[in-house]
Amino acid sequence: MRSDVKDKVVEIIAELAVLEPSDISMDSTLDELGVDSLGLVESIFAIEETFEIDVPFNANEPQASEFDISSVGAIVEAVTGLVEAKKG
Repeated sequence: MRSDVKDKVVEIIAELAVLEPSDISMDSTLDELGVDSLGLVESIFAIEETFEIDVPFNANEPQASEFDISSVGAIVEAVTGLVEAKKG
């Protein structure tokens, strides 16, 4: 896991959850952090814009998406994979 990706993803989630990045662990779920469905969509947009990637996420069926949102760590891993794939 690249620390620059991790730090930026945590920063994005912390901003949306109105928390300090230090309050977020890799095991935290978005629900635990108080991020609702609108916050999730906003975080996906922010991640896409920040890393210039397309996140394979369907807001209508989040559980059916290829993008794992089960925890902050899962999101970081998924974003890291998309960033690495973009670099080719």
